[in-house]
Amino acid sequence: MHSLTAPYLDRLRLSGDDGAMLAALGACRGRQELFERQTPELLSALQEAAIIESTESSNRIEGVVAPHARVEAIVLRATTPRNRSEAEIAGYRDALNLIHESAPEMTFSVNVILQLHTILYRYHPGPGGRWKATQNEIVERDSAGVVQRVRFIPPSPVATPGLMESLTEEYRRAVNDGREPLILIPLAVLDFLSVHPFTDGNGRMARLLSLQLLYRFEFSVGRYISLERIIEESKETYYEALEASSRGWHEAEHDVLPWMRYFWGVLLRAYQEFEERVGTLRSGRGSKTDLVEQAVSRRISAFAISDIEKECPGVSRDWIRIVLRRLRDEQRIVRHGKGRGAKWVRQD
Repeated sequence: MHSLTAPYLDRLRLSGDDGAMLAALGACRGRQELFERQTPELLSALQEAAIIESTESSNRIEGVVAPHARVEAIVLRATTPRNRSEAEIAGYRDALNLIHESAPEMTFSVNVILQLHTILYRYHPGPGGRWKATQNEIVERDSAGVVQRVRFIPPSPVATPGLMESLTEEYRRAVNDGREPLILIPLAVLDFLSVHPFTDGNGRMARLLSLQLLYRFEFSVGRYISLERIIEESKETYYEALEASSRGWHEAEHDVLPWMRYFWGVLLRAYQEFEERVGTLRSGRGSKTDLVEQAVSRRISAFAISDIEKECPGVSRDWIRIVLRRLRDEQRIVRHGKGRGAKWVRQD
C-alpha cells in the first residue's frame, strides 16, 4: 500500500517540530493512564457526552443530520430510528460502542473493516459490508450540494479488494517491524480514504478506524473527548490536509506530512481538552462556572440545559441557568423558545 511500504516509510523525514509533537503525545498518553487510575469516577461522567457528540458530529460532517434531541435519544437507546438518517446514526452508535468495548481485541483486517461497515448500515437496506461496485470520486460541493470540482479519483472497484488486502498487510508488517504507531495510524487512514473502498460511509469509517487503531496503542482519549467533534470544528482544514496529501498518491509520490500533522493536531487538542476538563472536575469548588462555560464553548448546534448538565456533573441546574443568563447578557449565546423546550445557540 502506497504510504505503508518499507521504501516509502524509509524515505519519510520528520522535522524537529514533528518529533516534539510525537513526544508531547506520548507524554499525554502517560498522563491519561494516570487519570484513568486515579479518577475513574470522574472519567465515566465524560463518556456519555463524548459518544453523543461523536455520533452526531461524524454523521453531520457527511450531511447525515437529525435534531439533537433525536440523536441523543437514539444514542441512549431511548427510541428507534424513524428514517434513513436516524438509521445511519443508530448504526454509527453501534459501531462506536463496539470499538469502545472491544478495540484492544480487534485487529486491523479486511474482515473487521467489513464488519464495521455492516454495522454502520445494519438498520436500513444498503450496501453495508460490501466493497464498491462502481467508480466513485471525491468531490467538493457548494452550500447547495452542487459539485464544484473533483478533489481526487480513487482506484477502480476492480482494484479495491486487492488494495484493501495490501493495506491491512502492509500495516501489520510495519507494526511488527517496530515502526512508530503515531506515524502508521494516520498513514493507514490516509490510504483507506484514498482507496475509498465503499460506495457510501467512507468518511465515517475512517473516523471509526482512527479510534480503533489509536485504542490498540492505548491512545484512548477518544473515549472521553469526541475526536469527531474536533474534526467537524476544523472541517475545512481536514479536507485541505487530505487533498494536499493525496496529490501523487497513485504514483506513491505524495507528501503525507500535511495529513499527519493535521491528525496529530486533532489528537493533541483532544488531550489538552481532556486534561482541562479533568482538572476542572477535580478542582471542585470555584470552578463550576468554568466548567459550564467550557461545555457551552464546545457546542456546535443548539443545546438545552440538560445537555450542559450531562457534561457538568456536580453542577446544579440552578447554577447552569445563572451562567447561561450571564452569557446571554454578554451576547455570547442567544435563547430560542421558552420553558422546558428552550434551546440555546452560541452567537459565534
